[in-house]
Amino acid sequence: MSDTDSFIDEVTEEVRRDRLFALLKRYGWLAVLLVLVLVGGAAWREYAAARDRAAAQALGDEILAALDADEAAARVDALAAIDAPTPGAQAVLAMLTAAEAGRADENDVAAQSLEAVAANGDVPEIYREIAGFKALSRPDSGLSVEERRVGLEALAVPGKPLRLLAEEQLALIEIEEGARDEAVARLRRIIEDSETSTGLRQRASQLIVSLGGTLEAG
Repeated sequence: MSDTDSFIDEVTEEVRRDRLFALLKRYGWLAVLLVLVLVGGAAWREYAAARDRAAAQALGDEILAALDADEAAARVDALAAIDAPTPGAQAVLAMLTAAEAGRADENDVAAQSLEAVAANGDVPEIYREIAGFKALSRPDSGLSVEERRVGLEALAVPGKPLRLLAEEQLALIEIEEGARDEAVARLRRIIEDSETSTGLRQRASQLIVSLGGTLEAG
């Protein structure tokens, strides 16, 4: 390489450095701001995650302490005194309260707790459907057969997470009404469904046998 070429390269490099320094002087504050935003955002996310973990742990400790009470009625009162911070936590708390109220024979409290969850649009859909299913399947729900059937049919449509459990309850309603053949046919469909759990398949099979039916359509 000639001296001229070397000199041109050096000048070009100096020009590049000068331009870079000029850009840093002009826009360097943006880079600093970006770094601060990234660092601050990461710190806030870590703080928020730690806060949420602490809140969840505190809520869990409160629930466990409430469930440690000896009497079901005392557990209901202790659960009712807990302040859940989110709609999802409120739904879980209400369903636990309903379960304990049922054990304490406080059926009105149980029904009200479940109905409150099922009707709360702020609660995730899965919690609303679980609460609705529990309310419909309670033996002391006070609902008519037709009301139970309508509610369960709404949960038994394809795509619903509690579809097969709702089908099981519909079969029990058919047995209650003396519609044996319809119940057996529904139970067979449950057994044949690929999404049916082992426990549900066993219950359906036992019901069919107890009704005098066979496990295969014939």
